Amino acid sequence: MSAPRSTQLTDREREALDAARDAGIHRISIPTPFGIGDVNVYLVEGEPLTLVDCGPNSATSLDVLEAGLADLGHALADVEQLVITHQHLDHVGLAATLGRRAGVAVTCLDLLAPVLEDWLTFAASDDDDARTLMLRHGVEPHVADALRAVAEIVQHWGAPTPVGRRLADGETLTLGGHDFTTHHRPGHSPSDTLLHDPARRIALCGDHLLSKVSSNALISRALDGSSNGRRPQPLVQYRRSLLATRELEIEIGLGGHGGPVLDHRALIDDRIAHQDRRAEQLLGLLTHGPRSAHQLATTMWGDIAVTQAYLTLSEVLGHLDLLLDAGRVTEDDSAEVVRFEAT
Repeated sequence: MSAPRSTQLTDREREALDAARDAGIHRISIPTPFGIGDVNVYLVEGEPLTLVDCGPNSATSLDVLEAGLADLGHALADVEQLVITHQHLDHVGLAATLGRRAGVAVTCLDLLAPVLEDWLTFAASDDDDARTLMLRHGVEPHVADALRAVAEIVQHWGAPTPVGRRLADGETLTLGGHDFTTHHRPGHSPSDTLLHDPARRIALCGDHLLSKVSSNALISRALDGSSNGRRPQPLVQYRRSLLATRELEIEIGLGGHGGPVLDHRALIDDRIAHQDRRAEQLLGLLTHGPRSAHQLATTMWGDIAVTQAYLTLSEVLGHLDLLLDAGRVTEDDSAEVVRFEAT
């Protein structure tokens, strides 16, 4: 997915950001080295002065964060709390640096805390799982090995960091004198967390809901050890999470990339309809006979399915899981490479 820049905001989106600022929530756009582009972090004024997410672990990102805080009349040392919405490096990478430089305490979902505290161990295991998954679903070994090597480099955009407060799903977190409810919304990642202020109908969404692009449901190891050797089903999880979020009253959704979400129900309906169309497209390809997930990805995206093999594999397997749950596809895992067939 790619992120729109702030210059692409509509008048309604700018008005929503103005309303958020009036509520004491300020957006700071931080550069990242990733294809998604800039990441939004949010400063929530009040007691305690809180950052929601922080950007990747780079000197450039830190400089821009400090400049953004200065524009709002604050220094890094003023920040008392850092809330992390999920485990991806563009959102959590600077957490350890903020802890060392300013003594900022980290608050996150309870399931995420062990990941942040032992980041490199978790990242290495997750990357090993990804390599195994790629091989199992038809990616050539030299491609899987190359992507595993790149992933090892990328993971150093993050670092282990201690966690001061662990949030349970449904727990209340006070930010700027207002109560936000913590909602665990797995799908884009296993740790996706949405913070909802029901009184003011404002939500800090992380990457659970993005206004302009669909969040990828990336396959990642379960945080609670519940997989029991089964392949995670992040898109199935994500649909459940989206439907749960649809029931919330939200007027302004502040996402991790791009502009604010202004009609979350219409957006969620559109995302689910798009998922259904993609699943039907894959089902159509399977009418020509059994195929591996990587073969399907290559048919749909060509060379991109090689250079971004894990991303496209997650996309294909997620939609195949929807078809498997509906009984419209079968999965044959008896051979070295798993194949799928239309029923």
